[in-house]
Amino acid sequence: MRLIIRLLLRCWFRFRVYNTGALDTPGPVLLIPNHVSWLDWAFLYAILPKDWKFVTSSTTAEASWVHRKVMVNRRTFPVDNSSPFAAKRMAEFLSKGGRLVLFAEGRISITGSMMKLYDGTGFLLHKTGAKVITCHLRNAVRVPFVRHTGWTRWFPRVSAHFSEVLESPRLPGVSNAIARKKLTTWLRDQMLRQQYDVEMEHGPTHVLAAIAGMAGEQPKRVALEDVSGVGLDYRRLMTAVDVMASSWRRLLSATPEGGRVGVLLPNVNAVPVTLLSLWAARRVPAILNFSTGLPVMVSCVQLAGLRQVITSRAFLEKSKLNLEPLTAIGVELLYLEDVRAGMSQGTKLTALTRHRLACGGAFRGMRAKSDMPAVILFTSGSEGIPKGVELTHRNLLANIRQISAHLDVTDHERFFNAMPLFHSFGLTTCTLYPLVRGLYVFLYPSPLHYRMVPAAVYDKVCTVMVGTNTFLNGYARKASPYDFNSVKFLVAGAEKLQEATAQTWARKFGIRILEGYGATECSPVLCANSRVEPQFGSVGRFLPGIEWRLDPVEGITEGGRLLVRGDNVMKRYLNADADEKFQALDGWYDTGDLARVDEDGFVFLLGRLKRFAKISGEMVSLGAVEDALAGAFSQYGQRCEVVVVAVPDVDKGEKLVAVTNESRITLNEIREVIRGRGLNNLAAPRELQVVHEIPRLGTGKTDHRLILASLATESKKP
Repeated sequence: MRLIIRLLLRCWFRFRVYNTGALDTPGPVLLIPNHVSWLDWAFLYAILPKDWKFVTSSTTAEASWVHRKVMVNRRTFPVDNSSPFAAKRMAEFLSKGGRLVLFAEGRISITGSMMKLYDGTGFLLHKTGAKVITCHLRNAVRVPFVRHTGWTRWFPRVSAHFSEVLESPRLPGVSNAIARKKLTTWLRDQMLRQQYDVEMEHGPTHVLAAIAGMAGEQPKRVALEDVSGVGLDYRRLMTAVDVMASSWRRLLSATPEGGRVGVLLPNVNAVPVTLLSLWAARRVPAILNFSTGLPVMVSCVQLAGLRQVITSRAFLEKSKLNLEPLTAIGVELLYLEDVRAGMSQGTKLTALTRHRLACGGAFRGMRAKSDMPAVILFTSGSEGIPKGVELTHRNLLANIRQISAHLDVTDHERFFNAMPLFHSFGLTTCTLYPLVRGLYVFLYPSPLHYRMVPAAVYDKVCTVMVGTNTFLNGYARKASPYDFNSVKFLVAGAEKLQEATAQTWARKFGIRILEGYGATECSPVLCANSRVEPQFGSVGRFLPGIEWRLDPVEGITEGGRLLVRGDNVMKRYLNADADEKFQALDGWYDTGDLARVDEDGFVFLLGRLKRFAKISGEMVSLGAVEDALAGAFSQYGQRCEVVVVAVPDVDKGEKLVAVTNESRITLNEIREVIRGRGLNNLAAPRELQVVHEIPRLGTGKTDHRLILASLATESKKP
């Protein structure tokens, strides 16, 4: 029987198995697979020796004759899920050297992703000390016999990947309740890490190849749409990429293969098409931040050594950007309007025919070495001159797969992206990730349109949305309570989420904000809250495949300086001095943030080390002071903001200055709030400056560098 099932699976699903040697491990041992289809038992039954028993539900087995035949036999271990003695029976079997297959999710996934694990599994590990083997059934989510409502195929390629034998942590002296929770969390981490490792080993190595693979599966599914109302399905997307790539091979003669080409465009369909087509033409896009101002943009162009920049006349006219400083240093501007006009009908027809026959076929075979550059991004520069960050295809795909393992995103999600693509949050999380995952993306040109964004989310029925604390505050002020009724995932990042913002969204829209954390240098996501494991006040737990450590900081008693390492961490900086420091850390990236990690693995940010002031020998967190002031002056309106910076002081080394856009606030009021929040006198600002508007970067972050520069100018005035 096993041989027949194995042959059928081999013919139908080209079924392959990896690391079967782990299955020879003597009991007590638990095999824990992911559970995504009705055929999962068959994939395992065809491989496992006869003494392995499948844990099944005796209650479900009574549903019909077929259920009884399949679920109650010599290869199964029926238990009554509603009985408190079910776990005890399994523990007794394991303690006698038994070997069990247990679907710890307790049900077939209805999302296509891993759902919660029942903590009874943690109880078994705690009581029996059984060894663990995890199994990832790759692509089993695409077989026709599933419970989720996403897309499936009759003949997907399925494989089973078994982990090495794992020893669960021993937890002496803790209660059963705590042990079962901790061991269940440990098991979930192992399963997510295995999913990530399997995809990194067996998945595409080039981002374009990954998107092309999805295009081959879902050619008629709409991938991109923008405010023009034009939607591109995956076939049209791949066709456009093919046609444009042929134009780049002709027009980018000044930039050799592997060279960098600047991209200066807003959030429209043309941006992803341009990026993908540059990869197809074997060039490396360097995405320029048009919100920084021309002097900074010129320095970024020079840092990246760009000789050609792709832009649009319509965009330059609307944004009133004058690029003469770029042409003055010898940069050639390539306008998309001219590129489109130069595309021949024959080229378009050939590409369309090619992708009708095999959508994405020309690009599915593209491969990238682990150190092959994919994109150049520039840091926000909120505290200094932007740095050039070189990310490889491995970096981007690693972060995409980490996000995919961490979040229970379904095939039906619709992404709304108003975050600019020159920001890694907007590029990887909101554009490349959904394209690789086969999801819809709506591109909106600016996150600052506080009235229009809620209306667009409502109109396009988007379910996934990201933003910074500043942007989310703006949307909440202008939106109707029903505008975000379709939103299921709301992720905040790039700056600290304030409690007042979270409360507003929860009360007005009934939406829980999932705060995350990352950095451009990390592609960008490092950790995030999820619907399975939320912890308000934290930025979530680290994504699978990320190592971390906390280095002590003089004068700081809580937490430490956060350093991380993983496949998603950049290849290098373009800036020589910054890159020298990075390379000296042997793969570790110094985030420059102070953090603590609790016993459950949740990360709590304590502030940027650059945003600590040393006053009278003591370290004071500027972020903590701002958090204390956040929402304290709501009587002056929701626009009211207070930012705190540190400037040199002769007497105490540094002093705090409060900067606000509300002229009615007084320094005494600010000091009273600080005292009321329990902070000491060192945290009280000594000066107050009123400005018309708090300066911000295009990503929504406060521009502290500009604030300090303006304060320095004010201090020099007679």
